[in-house]
Amino acid sequence: MNFGTTEILLIVAVLFLLFGASRLPQLAKSLGQSRKAFKEGMREAEEEERSGQLNNAAPAPQITQMSDAELKAEMERRTAAKAEH
Repeated sequence: MNFGTTEILLIVAVLFLLFGASRLPQLAKSLGQSRKAFKEGMREAEEEERSGQLNNAAPAPQITQMSDAELKAEMERRTAAKAEH
């Protein structure tokens, strides 16, 4: 859905008449915060879904405690497991 310049100006004018000049910045800020919170929630849900799928397989080892060879083997194991799904 694309809005042209005329539609955007009309929407801004209606908002200005409804809320007044002093409340428009507050409205814009709350809309931005709501959008940010929604995106954060979606990202967290996706991460939980991914971690739930990984937890069904095997527990993930701590990468910082792995040697290079172990890290390579773990990456290959995860790639193979992902290809199977």
